[in-house]
Amino acid sequence: MRTDCGDFDYIIVGSGSAGAVVASRLAEDGKRSVLLLEAGKSDRREIIDMPVAWFKAMRTPDIGWGYLSEPEPFANDRRIPAPRGKVVGGCAAINGMMYSRGNPRDYDDWAQGGCTGWSFADVLPYFRKSETNWRGGSEYHGDDGPITVARHQSDDTVFPAIMDAARALGDKAIDDFHGADTEGWSVPDFTIHGGKRGSPAARMLRPALKQQNLRLLTDALAERVVLDHGRATALEFRLGGEPARATARREIIVCAGAFNTPHLLMHSGIGPAEHLRDHGIAVLHDLPGVGENLQDHASIGILFEASGGFTFDRELRADRFALSLLRWKLLGKGPLAGLPVGAQGFLRTREGLDRPDLQLLVSPVAMDAHIWFPGLKKARGDYLTIANVLLNPQSKGRIRLKSADPLDLPAVHLNLLQSPADRQSFRRFVRFTRKLLATEPASGLVKREVSPGPDVQSDDEIDAFVRGAVGTAMHPTSTCAMGTGSMAVVDPQLRVHGTAGLRVVDCSVMPNIVGGNTNAPAIMIAEKAADMIIAAERAQATGSKEAA
Repeated sequence: MRTDCGDFDYIIVGSGSAGAVVASRLAEDGKRSVLLLEAGKSDRREIIDMPVAWFKAMRTPDIGWGYLSEPEPFANDRRIPAPRGKVVGGCAAINGMMYSRGNPRDYDDWAQGGCTGWSFADVLPYFRKSETNWRGGSEYHGDDGPITVARHQSDDTVFPAIMDAARALGDKAIDDFHGADTEGWSVPDFTIHGGKRGSPAARMLRPALKQQNLRLLTDALAERVVLDHGRATALEFRLGGEPARATARREIIVCAGAFNTPHLLMHSGIGPAEHLRDHGIAVLHDLPGVGENLQDHASIGILFEASGGFTFDRELRADRFALSLLRWKLLGKGPLAGLPVGAQGFLRTREGLDRPDLQLLVSPVAMDAHIWFPGLKKARGDYLTIANVLLNPQSKGRIRLKSADPLDLPAVHLNLLQSPADRQSFRRFVRFTRKLLATEPASGLVKREVSPGPDVQSDDEIDAFVRGAVGTAMHPTSTCAMGTGSMAVVDPQLRVHGTAGLRVVDCSVMPNIVGGNTNAPAIMIAEKAADMIIAAERAQATGSKEAA
């Protein structure tokens, strides 16, 4: 017997960036009843709020789903961690808070591929709507949105050395990755507000929950969307482990992310018919693209030993860290209120490309650095970590069910490095990174290359290193792709093909992954979706043919 949790105009699955935005926007005028389900629990935790603790938050088991890929055939059969947030705020509660939109051409490609209304000119107003940017309002930026886009303070050692070396190699220094020129070197922006993580859950959902027409249920794991003659009418879920159900008068909106959204659709009988039948699931709508087209930004780290004590490791000495913690708690300032990123580049690494293929991040710290104190615990040491992120991967994976039990996590097949083009890209990236760090004055920052090490030089040696080191930037997308072809899952209004009253609003709808971090695009997609949903309501009320 399932507990009846009531009737609502809208039911939203997932409180990550997209779900938090859609729920807040639909509820803000008080006219609609909205139920928001989150499989995890509260995000009111210091490890989530503190920006510098993001890497630890990402690895904290009780706020994550615990995803590992299936053995990766082109990456030494390793099972690669794929962290996803299982907490109010979703992945925006555990990510690195970097604000990046991708390249404008990415969105123009969506529109040219049949996704009408999704060109860069179409989506830019929604990027602007969502943000209050430290630069103020402009053609490219908003100044009165709920999400704070904060300035990153560059350091006095790593940043100028990297910038001068980049200029010596012919690259540009730019002031804004999201202005008229999006290619070159600068420092990134971050979604940090008052020294704390500024996720959509913190900045939009928390205020919206004061309204009576928005209800949030935590520890609520979606199991199945109920279809009645092709229309989504109800959602079955587990509330605190017990069976529950809620009814939607207008729509069910799935915002569960690139892994969990196709998982829920398939358990609801929507997906590749043969695969569903293999697991004994009744096929209600054969939609072969569900779970296909998985894309993520493959990434490797290159490690250098630093030439001096200018790295973030000095801030991790226990006495300094304790003082910084007090400063952060009292004032929201200091080294714990930001992230140790020295510089960032969006770069083209070969001729013939029309947009950057490499995102390069210079961080003056080892990723496994820890709090230390002389005589008690040894410091990790002074290092530079250079992340090389492949922006336009050619390799594609898929999401598949493991069983007919909706409580079982799906199988994640990232399929990293399957494409020879991706392997060739990483050879260029390794060599470019070495060239950058061998160029004055950046060369003065390092003592030696630690990993992969100076003995790794040939294509085969670099390939072997990459197979053993590759992971992802944790930006999975495209498993419920938007479009009009046979493999498309949603239309340009984000309605699931072949159904009524059912939409997907998250990064799974991207036809192709964007060339940058995916949190800002998730927020944009949700802002645009909320407008489309409200417009469909109005059209229905007036009898327009555009009604959903």
